[in-house]
Amino acid sequence: MGTGSSMQLQEEEIEEIKAETGFSKNQILRLYSRFTSLDKSNNGCLRREDFLRIPELAINPLGDRIVHSFFAEGNDGETINFRQFMRVLARFRPLKKNIEKNTMNNRDEKLRFAFKMYDLDGDDKISRDELVQVLHMMVGANISEEQLGSIADRTIKEVDLDKDDFISFEEFVKAMTKVDVESKMSIRFLH
Repeated sequence: MGTGSSMQLQEEEIEEIKAETGFSKNQILRLYSRFTSLDKSNNGCLRREDFLRIPELAINPLGDRIVHSFFAEGNDGETINFRQFMRVLARFRPLKKNIEKNTMNNRDEKLRFAFKMYDLDGDDKISRDELVQVLHMMVGANISEEQLGSIADRTIKEVDLDKDDFISFEEFVKAMTKVDVESKMSIRFLH
């Protein structure tokens, strides 16, 4: 793909990204245009601050966690290229019935992504403190620390099946059984 974002995508790259992510050619081209408009340094990569220029992310209480998730995909943790950008966005494509399943866009991947929003230290389990921190991000000062702690305690008590005081990914998946993650974690991308 080259290093400069002014370079155009090659047809071969578009086909590879299409196969990998399930996006259509038009969607890829639109997202590439958006990617290059965010790439203010014009080096073919995005940094965290590039994402924070997106108004919807800047005002989202979990915006920082969402931005962090893009960089978990990157190899250096500081920048991501277009292909890495597309891999993360692929997790938000709506699931369609009767269409070939994509490994990046299935219920399990969407749940893994959601789990990582809560697993702040990346140790593959959600602690009470992590739960309180994320709840605090979502509600701000609208609920007292005591109430947040109570919500976290109740959640862990209900979800923690092995009683180790953490929520594992498997326990998280069980707790989310009745949640329509497929539609709740979808963004409509224009064709």
